[in-house]
Parts: sequence; C-alpha cells; structure tokens
Amino acid sequence: MGFKPGIMIGDELTNSELRVLFQCGNMGGMRRSRKTGCLVIISDYTKGLYRDEWKNGVLHYTGMGKNGDQVLDGNQNRTLYDSNTNGVEIHLFEVLEKAIYTYRGVVKLVEKPYHAPQLDAGGCMRSVWVFPVKPVINVTDCMSDDFEKKVVSLSNRELNKRAKTNRDNKEPRTTETTVYYRDPYLKELVKRIAEGKCQYCGSDAPFKDKNNEPYLEEHHVKRLADGGSDSIDNVVAICPNCHRKVHVLDDELIRIELEDIAKQNVNRWNRLLAYEQKIKSTVLDPS
Repeated sequence: MGFKPGIMIGDELTNSELRVLFQCGNMGGMRRSRKTGCLVIISDYTKGLYRDEWKNGVLHYTGMGKNGDQVLDGNQNRTLYDSNTNGVEIHLFEVLEKAIYTYRGVVKLVEKPYHAPQLDAGGCMRSVWVFPVKPVINVTDCMSDDFEKKVVSLSNRELNKRAKTNRDNKEPRTTETTVYYRDPYLKELVKRIAEGKCQYCGSDAPFKDKNNEPYLEEHHVKRLADGGSDSIDNVVAICPNCHRKVHVLDDELIRIELEDIAKQNVNRWNRLLAYEQKIKSTVLDPS
C-alpha cells in the first residue's frame, strides 16, 4: 500500500476531515490528490443520481458526469480506468448517512469497465461508465504493529461494529490466484472470546505476542476455499499446535467438534457485549 492515511476500515469522517487527510477537493464523487498519489471515490447512497451496486463483493461504481453520456477523457474517469497501470491508488468511502463518510480502504479494478444506461440529472436516459472495483486487503499491511495495537484497544462494542462493517466484502478476489479476505477485527473478536486459552485443547496460549497479548491463531472450521464464511460462527481461536494438528489430520470428528465450538462463540460474544454494556451503564448511573 502506498499512501497510509492513518485510519482504519470502518472509520467515519466528515467531509472536511476527508479533504484534509487526503489533501483533495471537498466536492464530487471522484477526488484526485496529486500530493498523496490517490484518487478518492465516494459512493453516496443518500443521493439518488448514481446507481452504485454491490454484487458478490464487487462494487459497480458509476463514473463522474451528471448530464449526458459520460466520457473517459478530460476527467477522473480516465484516472480510474487506468488505475491498474498509472500508479494512482484508489481509496473508497461510502456515505450511508448524510455527511458521514465511512472508509472502506483501498480498492482496485477487478473487471473491465463497461457502459450501462442510467438517468442523468435532468431525467434523460444516457450512457454511463461503470467501474467494477473491489476492496484489496493486504493482510501484511493491514496488520502492522500500529494497526494491531489499535484493534486490541477497541472496546467490544466498537470491535463488533467494525467486524460487521466488513462482512459484505469478503468474497474471494481473483487475479492470478485467488486471495480470501480475512477480517482482522474478527480475528481479535474471537481471541477475546477465547480469553487466552485454546478453544480446542483448553491449554493456555503458548506465549504472548509483541503486544503482550496471548498468542492464538484464527482457524476457519469450514475453509474459505470450500465456501466457509469469514464470520464468528465459523471461526475459532486455537493454539499453533492444535492448528497444525487440525490441518494435518483433516479429521471429520475434530471438524464437528470445532463446528460446535464456533457456533457457541456467537452466544459467548453476545454475553461479553451485554456485560460490557452493563458495566458502562453502572458507571454512568451508579445508583
């Protein structure tokens, strides 16, 4: 990843904060910043002109131009069209509530842009450019020391919010190979449920990581490659020894046992959230 804005996926910004952070303009759905080498694209669902749509984890993003047929040259449509070769990094924000810009991270073109019919600002049918883009999560970049520390410091409620925020963008991304998205917030969430103990053998984590947290590994009971989901009811936190054992033996009885543990994680997490809320309410109203 080139430009690092210092925010996490799911963070909410004002328009002014977005402009200052990315050193770009404060208007429009496509904002080029030559200072940061980025193109910020904004999918605003509070405005009815453009019909952006998520399909199987790919956002079919409508290009710029409010009236008449959209063109490539002379605007940022060309920048986005050539983004896989021109070195410009694309950052996506979504607006689900008016004036609240939710960061979705770096995206890239995963299919060839195409024409589609849409109404323009005057209500006339015209041809628009549609750009199929998809979030690109580089796990190595995402889980830097600073990112890990931020994730660990989140409250359970905030962690829960961020894990849900990313849930719609987890289908595999196909380039030369298939890369499966793994939610870093979900990983921390399941580790909190485990409370420092392997969810399979019950032993304490073998050591603490560089953030002084018990080291456990995330395991998907049903593999993502086999259609398993990156969700709390399909993930367990286990020690490295058990993790290797599970993969080496590939035993059906072990899988069934882990499947049951993963399903129980849903209730365990809900209890943790309820407990955190109870503590918060007690602090606010000690009577």
